[in-house]
Amino acid sequence: MSRGRGGFPGGFQGGNMQGLMQQAQKMQKDMQRAQEEAESFEVEGSAGGGAVTFVMNGKHEALRVTVKPEAVDPSDVELLQDLILAAANDALAKIRRNTEETLSKVTGGMKIPGLF
Repeated sequence: MSRGRGGFPGGFQGGNMQGLMQQAQKMQKDMQRAQEEAESFEVEGSAGGGAVTFVMNGKHEALRVTVKPEAVDPSDVELLQDLILAAANDALAKIRRNTEETLSKVTGGMKIPGLF
């Protein structure tokens, strides 16, 4: 392996360290801003053709659930439970997609383990 100026492999120069640190700090700020943006939105998941809706924010906090009267059948409570779960899972999937899209703008599409 050839050694560049400063004795570092690949020609890395000590003077570039400051630039590298500035880039890392900028990326860290951009990531923090993107994370805040990802957490600040709300999504609505739905099931049963909108009979049940479930609203969550980007912090994965449940904000509200709406159940239309026609979704309530006292003889089939299990169906209502399934609709609520499906709506919640729909909202979670939307949050996951939005978070990945928001953060990939900062990472340039690079997947960073543990980030998403």
